[in-house]
Amino acid sequence: MAVTHIFFAVFALVLVYKSDVCSSTHVSSSPTDAAVLIVVDQSGKGHYRTIREAINAVPSKNSELIYISIKPGIYREKLVVPADKPFITLSGTDASNTIITWNDGGRIFDSATLSVMASDFVAIALTIQNTFGMRGKGIALRVSADKAAFYGCRILSYQDTLLDDYGRHYYYNCYIEGATDFICGNAASFFESCQLHSLAKAFGILTAQHRNSPSENTGFIFLGCNITGSPGGTDLGRPWGPYSRVIFGNTFMSNTVSPEGWRDWDDPRAQRTVYYGEYNCYGPGANRAKRVGWSRELSHDQSAQFLNRDIIGARSWLRPLPTHFKKRRPQHVFDVKDYFWKN
Repeated sequence: MAVTHIFFAVFALVLVYKSDVCSSTHVSSSPTDAAVLIVVDQSGKGHYRTIREAINAVPSKNSELIYISIKPGIYREKLVVPADKPFITLSGTDASNTIITWNDGGRIFDSATLSVMASDFVAIALTIQNTFGMRGKGIALRVSADKAAFYGCRILSYQDTLLDDYGRHYYYNCYIEGATDFICGNAASFFESCQLHSLAKAFGILTAQHRNSPSENTGFIFLGCNITGSPGGTDLGRPWGPYSRVIFGNTFMSNTVSPEGWRDWDDPRAQRTVYYGEYNCYGPGANRAKRVGWSRELSHDQSAQFLNRDIIGARSWLRPLPTHFKKRRPQHVFDVKDYFWKN
């Protein structure tokens, strides 16, 4: 089962890359298509027993692709990928059995289970979890760097689950769970084929986007996603910043979405400056008959500028999985199939 899931995660990554990069004249900023392989295995059969040790082993000012393969297990670790260690991939075998978990809350920038501060980061098939619960802010994932991509990951908490802080980010086939402002920040992010699950029973907010001026090219774009949860209690978003921008396109909205759809965070002035749009959404929660009048039902032409990965410049930085791995000692390069199918 693990082999099957890692195959599909890799296959999805390759498809996304080919559809968005190979047809472009731009190239990825990746230094090479071969990666240094580091294996994390709690049983002691890998290079390290903890993910923290593997990240620490990456040299400062790294310029190589680093592929950290994490064997199944529950890793109780609070992790930071430092800004001077770009080009790191953290890959599990299946998000259901490769779990990074911590329990911390309070300050929004300090509580994250995993903080990504380095550019050119990739995560595949991981659960990233903060178990702080309903007591307050408890971030599972903080992304405060440019060019980060997440494939087949589960991101779980209650309040402020995903601090999508700044930079350009891509989420594909991810499951994101929370209740209050559970996707927040001022990044330029594209969420494709993701499930957004609200835990709220009466008052929930999916997004709190933090765009502060019309000149900022930031916002959250959701394409082909699926919104689920308890009936009637969750809004699509509210403005953390006065020019907050969120668009949902071709998204299924269950009856968890409130009829009004959006909130102004008790500041009517925001109604004149936010950009909240919906295009071709469907399901019982997509009925716009009672939507707030300051949200937008977008036409095909209006939505076209948002509903593609070009809005995050993905052609220039999304990269495929490395085609070869190499070990530091001895220097040996082998095909990706040799590792995934024999280990």
